[in-house]
Amino acid sequence: METQSIIYGDERIGFTVRFLPRPQRCVAIHVMPDGAVCVDAPEHSELTQVIAAVRQRARWIWSQLEAQRKRHLHVLPREYVSGETHLYLGRRHILKVHLDEQVPSRVRMWRGRLDVTTRSREPVAVRRLLEDWYRIRAQEVFAQVLASFAKHTAESKSAPPWRLLAMRTQWGSCSPKGELLLNPYLVKAPRACIEYVVAHELCHLIEHNHSPRFYQHLSAMLPDWQARKDELDGMAEWLLNR
Repeated sequence: METQSIIYGDERIGFTVRFLPRPQRCVAIHVMPDGAVCVDAPEHSELTQVIAAVRQRARWIWSQLEAQRKRHLHVLPREYVSGETHLYLGRRHILKVHLDEQVPSRVRMWRGRLDVTTRSREPVAVRRLLEDWYRIRAQEVFAQVLASFAKHTAESKSAPPWRLLAMRTQWGSCSPKGELLLNPYLVKAPRACIEYVVAHELCHLIEHNHSPRFYQHLSAMLPDWQARKDELDGMAEWLLNR
C-alpha cells in the first residue's frame, strides 16, 4: 500500500493506494465511514496517474469528508446509562439498565426498550453486554439475508463461508478465498442497508473488484442499491458510535 496526499483548497487530503491485479480496470475511490480515503488501482498503474485521478475527484472527496464532519458534530459519545437510545435494524430503542446481583446478566428487547439486567452499572459492563447481544442478533440476521441472496451467486445455492469481524472503516469485505467478513454493528442499520452490504460482498465472489461488470451484477441483484448505500452512508456515524 502507498500512502499519498493532495492539497485541495486549504486542506491536505491523505489517502492510501492499493494496487490490485486484474480484473481491476480503473481507479476507484472510496471514502470510508471514519473518514479514511482509500484508492484501488490496477496493479501496473503509474502512481502519478493514480494521483492525477484523485485530484480530478478532489472536490467530490472533500464534499464527502465535509458531510461526515458535519454529521459527527451531532453524535454524542455513549455513556451506557438508562435513557440513551440505541439502534437495532434501523429503529431506536430506549436503554433501561437494571441493577440486580441475584440474577444472571442479560439483555432483552421489551416493548420498545433494550432492557439490560446487570450486576454492575459500570458503563464498560453494560457496553460488553450490549456488544454480545448485538453479535448474537447479527449472526441471526446476517444468516437469513445471506441465505436469501446465495442463489444469485453460487451453483450450490448455499451461503459462502462467513464470520463477524468488528471493523472501524468497513461494513464488510470478501477475501481472495471467498470468505465474507461482516461488521456486527451493521445489525443496527435498517434491513435494506444490510441487504445492500451482503449483496455487495457476494458480488465480489464473481468480480473481485469494482469494475463495470461488478456493478452490473450488483444492479441485477439489487436495482436500488445506490439508494440503500446512500442511506447507510448517511447514518454511518450513528451506527459506528459504540
